[in-house]
Amino acid sequence: MARYTGPKFKLSRRLGISLSGTGKDLKRPFPPGQHGPNQRRKVSNYGMQLMEKQKLRHMYGLGEKQFRTLFEKAQKMQGIAGENFMILLESRLDNLVYRLGFANSRAGARQLVSHGHITVNGKKVNIPSFRVSLGDVISLRERSRGLSSVKEALENRSHLPAYIEYNDNAMEGKFIRLPERAELSQDIDEKQIVEFYNR
Repeated sequence: MARYTGPKFKLSRRLGISLSGTGKDLKRPFPPGQHGPNQRRKVSNYGMQLMEKQKLRHMYGLGEKQFRTLFEKAQKMQGIAGENFMILLESRLDNLVYRLGFANSRAGARQLVSHGHITVNGKKVNIPSFRVSLGDVISLRERSRGLSSVKEALENRSHLPAYIEYNDNAMEGKFIRLPERAELSQDIDEKQIVEFYNR
């Protein structure tokens, strides 16, 4: 299944979650459509599980096949499958570039990576799904540090997660530890996603 390229605000309103993280997409907090605020639909257990899965998938901008493959990998790890899954998603290179503030969105971070602006431990990596290991250093290439989009994103950065150590002078971040569940999105019920794939 191809990546979603339709209207993002409409999708955010349908799922009831700010996919951009800014909250601007939920100025009208009801589903899109003619009967938006007055829709009364009874949602089945399957529907709720599907909704949670779609929320997380669209939040990180993954295709269905890639999303499911990552979930299967999380199930084979020790610990709680749902939490492992969210940690794996958070450990992706495009997501950590976004968390460092080099881009305003995950889609922008994915573009920075795929266009060769990002290095991991000094080596250029252009694969957005690259899994970053603990201790890895993510930085902008020397020639990419003057990009106006990067400067603007860094100025607008409001939060830096505690599991990333950032060096402002070198414009690089170090992945120092795995995130805890409490540090990840509280809008997602990962247990529903586990139930969706295990049904």
